[in-house]
Formats: sequence, structure tokens, C-alpha cells
Amino acid sequence: MKENVQTQKRLKAVVSTLGDDSSLQGSILGPILLSIFITDMDSGNECTLSKFASDTKSRGVVDTLEGRDAIQRDLDRLERWACANRMKFNKAKCKVLHMGQGNPKHNYRLGEEWMESSPEEKDLGVLIDEKLNMSRQCALAAQKANCVLGCIKSSVTSRSREGILPLYSTLVRPHLEYYIQLWGPQ
Repeated sequence: MKENVQTQKRLKAVVSTLGDDSSLQGSILGPILLSIFITDMDSGNECTLSKFASDTKSRGVVDTLEGRDAIQRDLDRLERWACANRMKFNKAKCKVLHMGQGNPKHNYRLGEEWMESSPEEKDLGVLIDEKLNMSRQCALAAQKANCVLGCIKSSVTSRSREGILPLYSTLVRPHLEYYIQLWGPQ
């Protein structure tokens, strides 16, 4: 199913479900075992399921009641998978991000608990809101870069180009360029 993001004819609900943060931590073996263990998590899902470490996101189009029901069936399937594998989702961290104009903002539950709706979510360090507005993300990136610039200014006595340019390129610029492809693809 192809989505038309520019005209926003389709509505989305992104459901962020995070695993228990204490699972399999402490070595390089933990993330590898977790990746192997969760490979079958998305079998039978109707919506798109994204997995990154212990972070799981389910998303689907909700322009019809069937779309809403598909997301809920997938959430029910995820809960059954977690129970069958003796895992549990950290339900306090599970949120719903409704995207698109005129989104009906349906409620979803994971197990017996209703999930909280959120106006914005941070995904891999990037703040995304329901309108895909990047101004808050840009302001936060500029604030971080200014803090680093302040540290450089207060701790480096030399103001020569040869001394400042490598520090700027290494410490400041990555904050300003992080995830730039999201809001300025070429």
C-alpha cells in the first residue's frame, strides 16, 4: 500500500512499544541474542513493524475502520507473542503518535491497558511530532551546538583558525547535521 505523504490523503498511527530495558544487557552477546530471539515477532502482522534493539514500532494506515482494527489485531498479536516467549512490554513507555490531518485518533490497547497518545516522540534521537514539523528538533540541535560552542570558547585559549576549525568540525557540526536527510533529502 503506497502512502502519499505530501498530500496527506492517508492517515497513520505509529505505535511505539518498548521492551523491558533490563533485558539482555551487559555484553555484546545480549543484543545479538535479542535480535535472534525477536526475529519471529512480526510474523503474521498486517501492519509494518520496525525493530531496533529493544525498540519496536508498529505503523499502519487508519483511513478506514479496517485499518484501525488491523493495528489493534497486530497489538494483540504482539502481546500474545510476548506472553508466549515470557517477555513483557514496558507498557508505561508504549505510546501512540497520530499523524496526518483529520486523523480520527483512535484509541489502542496493549493487553488490557489503553495506550497513551503522544503529540511527539523521539525516534533514534530525532524528535517527530504529529504534523512532521521539524522546528523543535532544529531548535534542540542548535541549543546543543551552542552549548558545545560555549564549552569550546571557555576552555580553549587560542582563537586561531587552525585550532578552532577542527574542534568545530568534530564537536559542533555533528549536532547540526544529525539526521539532516530526514528534513532535507536530496
